[in-house]
Amino acid sequence: MADPTHSADFDLRLVRYFAAVAEHRHFGRAAEALHITQPSLSRQIRRLEQQVGARLLDRTPQGSRLTGAGEVFLPRAKALLRSAGRAAEQARAAAEPSRITVGYITNIIVTPAVRELRRRHPDADVRTRHLVWNDARAALLDHRVDAAVARLPFRTAGLHVTVLHDEPRVLVVPVDHRLAGRESVTLDDIADEPLIRAADPLWNAFWRIDPRPDGSRAPEGPLVEDVEDKLELIASGQAVALTPDLRSQGFRPDITAVPVRGVEPSQVVLATRHDDRSRLVAAFRTYALAHLTGAAPGPG
Repeated sequence: MADPTHSADFDLRLVRYFAAVAEHRHFGRAAEALHITQPSLSRQIRRLEQQVGARLLDRTPQGSRLTGAGEVFLPRAKALLRSAGRAAEQARAAAEPSRITVGYITNIIVTPAVRELRRRHPDADVRTRHLVWNDARAALLDHRVDAAVARLPFRTAGLHVTVLHDEPRVLVVPVDHRLAGRESVTLDDIADEPLIRAADPLWNAFWRIDPRPDGSRAPEGPLVEDVEDKLELIASGQAVALTPDLRSQGFRPDITAVPVRGVEPSQVVLATRHDDRSRLVAAFRTYALAHLTGAAPGPG
């Protein structure tokens, strides 16, 4: 490793890349979440390790793991990112015009609340940013967005969360599936159906209902992170999935959705940093409650 004489001159982007790999424990999944290529991510991590003067990550057959140095560096890296985010937030708050970035995930519309915020605060710089389905918490804590409209479940420690509306859950199956066309189904009807998995255990517990109320485990399905991959696996008959009820938007012609009885709905929420005192964040919360509660989901 190089002499870390200038290790104080960290590129925060490299620190954020390292934190992403540490969170996902996998270079490929981290690269996808960061929207960069895996070779590029590997090069950036090597650059950071050269600046630090120590190897931070080891590749394993299962993905990657932190070295001893990486274990020490990770909490300090997260603190550095939070500190930089707070510094940027305070600088923005002191600047004119003021600025807010509203994040949202696919199939959720924030336009009515954003439009109202722009109308009521014409001097503010109001921006929107599309987020990957599992990126709301990280985007908030990294100060990439100031408010995020997303679906639970995700970790909410350090966040202020306001429920906007419920979405019933449906079972998505190929059109020739034995349950297609039913008025509704129950968990008993899908007891033996392989359900698509994600890397996030909170997601799996909720969207796979795993474990089931009787303590049994949900049948294993393929591991998927991308929405289009999920739809392709369903259409080809390799798995089924529980999703929010997005039938008003229409599905692919080779898949269909059936309502599921006896399961709690998913929830669309507005999340912000718990210590954010921005007047624009408070205003957006007000307009979200006025315009996004009970709203039908729309195209992302």
